[in-house]
Amino acid sequence: MSNIRKMVGTALFIAIGIALPLAFHSIPNAGRAFLPMHIPVLLCGLVCGFPWGPACGIVTPLLSGLLTGMPPAAMLPAMLCELAVYGLASSLLMRRVPVKNPLAKIYISLIGAMLSGRLVLGAVNALIFSAGHYSMQIWLTGAFVAALPGIAIQVVLIPVIMFGLQRAKLLEHRAE
Repeated sequence: MSNIRKMVGTALFIAIGIALPLAFHSIPNAGRAFLPMHIPVLLCGLVCGFPWGPACGIVTPLLSGLLTGMPPAAMLPAMLCELAVYGLASSLLMRRVPVKNPLAKIYISLIGAMLSGRLVLGAVNALIFSAGHYSMQIWLTGAFVAALPGIAIQVVLIPVIMFGLQRAKLLEHRAE
């Protein structure tokens, strides 16, 4: 995939990452449950690779915050770190996981990125933004329990989209 295609793809994922949450935020707390901004960032890392995935993870919440007010300013720093790690981890894992089976490679990269991002989210919240008021129970509840619908959507939808892109010949098979 050429750098121009990766740049255009990243811009498309950023636009989706700004537009998709607008539909979900019309329902109270749907953004926290369904995690709509996470899907395009994870896809960008898997599809476009490094450095495009991390760039998408940084730019998407920043632009969305400026243009739509979502995420709110108080959540923006932690979410920015989480999404940057999603883009970084998904792009690096997709390149480095030594598995030939494309489905296994996608799932290992996706789940590894999701866990990495959630760990960073918890660390950032604990160390900087909620010092002394953030516990393991709060982190587990927010990052996993409340987000379970979004996690399920990501685990089901992202591999389907990846194979759809490959089938449409918009993405070559990445057995790097």
